[in-house]
Amino acid sequence: MAEKFVRPILTYADEAHHSSNNIYTKVINYFNPKLFLGMTATPDKRDDNQEGKNIYEIFHYQIAHEIRLQQAMEDNLLCPFHYFGISEVISLDDKTLQAAKLTDEEFNQLTSDERVRHVIEQSEYYGYSGDRVRGLIFCSRVKECEELSRKFNALGYRTIALSGADNEEKRQEAFERLAMNEADATEEMQPLDYIFSRDILNEGVDIVEVNQVIMLRPTQSPIVFIQQLGRGLRKASGKEYVVILDFIGNYNNNFMIPVALSGDRSYNADVIRKYVISGNSTIPGASTVHFDEISKDKIFKSIDKIKGMKTLIKESYVSLKNRLGRVPLLYDFYENQEIDPLVIIKEYKTYYAFMQAMEKDKYKNSLNEQEKLTLEYLSKTILSGVRPDELAILSQLLYRDHIGVADFIKEYQKTYGIKISTSQVNEAIQVLQGHFVSKEAEYQKFRQIDILENDQSGMIRRLKSYTERLAHIQFYTQVEDIIKVGIARYKDKYFPGRIVDSPFVLYEKYSRRDVSLLMNCGKDLSSIMYGMKRIEDDVFIFITYHKEESQDEKNYVDGKPDYADAFEDDLIFKWDSQIGKGLDSSYMKDVLEAERKHLLVKKSDAETSFYYMGQFTVVEARNARKEDNRGRMQPITKVTMKMQHPVREDLLRYLQSNITA
Repeated sequence: MAEKFVRPILTYADEAHHSSNNIYTKVINYFNPKLFLGMTATPDKRDDNQEGKNIYEIFHYQIAHEIRLQQAMEDNLLCPFHYFGISEVISLDDKTLQAAKLTDEEFNQLTSDERVRHVIEQSEYYGYSGDRVRGLIFCSRVKECEELSRKFNALGYRTIALSGADNEEKRQEAFERLAMNEADATEEMQPLDYIFSRDILNEGVDIVEVNQVIMLRPTQSPIVFIQQLGRGLRKASGKEYVVILDFIGNYNNNFMIPVALSGDRSYNADVIRKYVISGNSTIPGASTVHFDEISKDKIFKSIDKIKGMKTLIKESYVSLKNRLGRVPLLYDFYENQEIDPLVIIKEYKTYYAFMQAMEKDKYKNSLNEQEKLTLEYLSKTILSGVRPDELAILSQLLYRDHIGVADFIKEYQKTYGIKISTSQVNEAIQVLQGHFVSKEAEYQKFRQIDILENDQSGMIRRLKSYTERLAHIQFYTQVEDIIKVGIARYKDKYFPGRIVDSPFVLYEKYSRRDVSLLMNCGKDLSSIMYGMKRIEDDVFIFITYHKEESQDEKNYVDGKPDYADAFEDDLIFKWDSQIGKGLDSSYMKDVLEAERKHLLVKKSDAETSFYYMGQFTVVEARNARKEDNRGRMQPITKVTMKMQHPVREDLLRYLQSNITA
């Protein structure tokens, strides 16, 4: 008599991202457990948007626990690692390496004796933890693995190249040889120093003894990067740390390296730069991150020219939608630390326009032109959250049709702990009436947003047309979403570091447009805010640290003279005035006589915003002369500034580091 089948309480699946495969499905359906628990290190896959492939849907959008690399390192669950970004010796770019075929010349670069020597020198220099090296080397193609393995072996190393063509028995034997001790060697079974592979070791491989991982391929995605790095993160007896050597070439996707190491998925260029600058502080615990100067510059160049941003945004959207089981809002991206809402707005102007691109028929013609215009203006003007004034007013007017200015001031101080004057409230009202633009044509466009008015009785009133638009749930949801993101950004990014009696936060980045807003200029003065701008009792000096070089015989690019602007140390900054502006000029009087003097610096023209370096005093100002592009000597003023605060060391290093070609 057949035994009665007992339905299990729990069925557990490892590598659960394969749960949509037939074998997994058959097992699940056969056992029909009361609880199905899955574990995976790669829940987000490129085919998640295909029907039946979404792992979150398979598990009913229930995430029991999620832990990412940074948290796992902090909790001491993984072996510490020391990552070294090392400059490659090959000149091939990632597009060439991704091609189906290489020319003989290109392949010979990949496997040249020079490259082999370089890799071996670096691997021996940075070393490993343990009695001998047990390493994995990831390459861009199978033939490269085979040829490099052959050359390593010729130099006395014991290596093997594995590919998808090798059976399970050969793979397991290679894994055992890599892990084994020298004392256990036999004539039939000799230890291995390295295993070369393209991608078959990315997942499902558990060789805890691995103490060195070498990456000889471009980073194509943060997921694959972490998979390969993770092959060395298992703890093992006698292994104190794992060494990661990443050979960085002239690759477009180099920006994905700091994205992967930091775990930050915002794809905000300034955030990515900050992680490269901060280095070791990116990873908690005993792990460290180092880039040589050439590699650093290659990464910065990649950040300056991030390509395929719309593709990255769409991938982030699909991943988030799969995880939530619904269409995400902008705030969902922010809350789940996905792609930065500002990055989406930069590409699409409004989140509604992005939704139309992604969901098409669902969002076709659901908003009228005035509603679209309102969302465009608010997204452009207040979403960044550099100040909360306009956001606080809009938040109040979501739920009521009017609010007294005096009551608003009390509520504002209670919420943010900051005093706001009636004139500042009036400035914010002006902004919300469409005035914060740079050109008259732009004002004529946005003045139609019709949100509010400020009447003679001291009331901020919601206009009738805006009230009617808020009754449209789609429009209301989009406006509320903008407000939530803006306030969250302000509270997280600007409020904690705010300086007393100043709207600026030290070392945060601001555009010229931001400065115009924070200084209550009434409109966007970006187009005339170059080099130096005096705004009432404040003067702002804008510096591009590394000037664009002239490609002809001129001394400098027109409009961008090569001034001798530089930090001598963490306190002293040397600045040259505009050509033609001597010490007695009105230009220099604006600088010298200003009550408060502010310095903002960016590394190169590739950056659109500036680091706020704080206020300074003028130690010395003297007349000098400089040759212009016509060969004439013109007066300038050489100024020595002293910063109120010593410049943060990592930021100073970043600004001073050279930009390579």
